[in-house]
Amino acid sequence: MQAIVQDRFGPPDVLQLREVDEPRVGDDEVLVRVRAASVNPADWYAMTGIPWVARPTMGLRRPKVSTPGLDLAGVVAAVGGNVTRFRPGDEVFGTGAGTLAECAAAAGDALAAKPANLSFEQAAAVPVAALTALQGLRDKGRVQPGQPVLINGASGGVGTFAVQLARALGTEVTAVCSTRNVEAARSLGADRVIDYTREDFTRTDRRYRLLLDVAGSRPWSACRRVLEPRGRLVLVGAPKGSPLLGPLGHIARVSLASLRASQQAVFFISKSTPDDLATLRELLEAGTVTPVVERTYALREAAHALRYLGEGHARGKLVVTV
Repeated sequence: MQAIVQDRFGPPDVLQLREVDEPRVGDDEVLVRVRAASVNPADWYAMTGIPWVARPTMGLRRPKVSTPGLDLAGVVAAVGGNVTRFRPGDEVFGTGAGTLAECAAAAGDALAAKPANLSFEQAAAVPVAALTALQGLRDKGRVQPGQPVLINGASGGVGTFAVQLARALGTEVTAVCSTRNVEAARSLGADRVIDYTREDFTRTDRRYRLLLDVAGSRPWSACRRVLEPRGRLVLVGAPKGSPLLGPLGHIARVSLASLRASQQAVFFISKSTPDDLATLRELLEAGTVTPVVERTYALREAAHALRYLGEGHARGKLVVTV
């Protein structure tokens, strides 16, 4: 099969399309013939080997995982002996390992039936970004209907899902984005949109129960000004930072600075669960949530997708078709 492979860390040029063996699946795994995959910031960091402090998990001198990619949508090719939820021919979406390839292995619990009303490209845009938005709002943010929510970085992969999911949870949604994305944020259901090129969202009179921070563009001292006395800042993204610490530097600074405040700052990494994938599937099938896909690329163009993602201006998701 063909797959994107990297032998060393570096810029997108390190990615090559090669012939490799199909992955072997364990008893609890599923082999998926990938029809589409999407790229995430985690893929960019894994490709570059940054931050350096994460090298023990990524690989000290060369990548431990040679094929990048987490999100996928495709057709089940084979199932392990313990998998009963799927059978060959089923259309699925979810997360796997090395999904920028013609075939990928995935844990059975990390997949769900693909919504019939979505294309493979749309379904592949969902898993990591939508799970992050859902768990950030509902589990870490603990938002309730009617509460005011601010989403900083509302135009990217996580942000476009967060606006829609916050609306679905019954909250009052304020979105922060650049001028070119203001109308798009409104169309996704934001009650109010702040153009950060014209207005500092941390210097308004409004207060929020939750600030879901995808961009990580402001320090804790500024963010806490817009939070209610018992409000929460949920960090799901941060600037690239230095090669040594990467985004972990901003996350550490915010976390430490918030220790003595009445408001809380929380950082987390989403996890794929069958229940949450089922929740997303229901919302997608009902049309309550719709994936936003800005660009699609052929598998051989995966390096271009990662390069554009690294520039930090993508609107919605970037999808690679296989």
